Amino acid sequence: MPVILRPMAPADWEAVRAIFQEGIATGDATFETRAPGWEAWNAAHLQAGRLVAVEDGRVVGWAALSPVSSRCVYAGVAEVSVYVAASHRGRGVGRA
Repeated sequence: MPVILRPMAPADWEAVRAIFQEGIATGDATFETRAPGWEAWNAAHLQAGRLVAVEDGRVVGWAALSPVSSRCVYAGVAEVSVYVAASHRGRGVGRA
């Protein structure tokens, strides 16, 4: 079954959060120690550029943008986050 990219919806949060937590557990993905709640995550990420990768109706990855800084010199600069479920790493989801 092909991987489909679509805009992230609030209903995807539990799957997104679980994948984020898997990434945190690797110790390589972020300095975070645990995934935040929806409200904190939503406030920290731009509305544009939020995507989920879906295979067989299941969220298997996600991507989002967050501002690098609130300083005007960094206007338009964003950090790109891409996370893939441990069960789907190495299978091309990140290239979708």
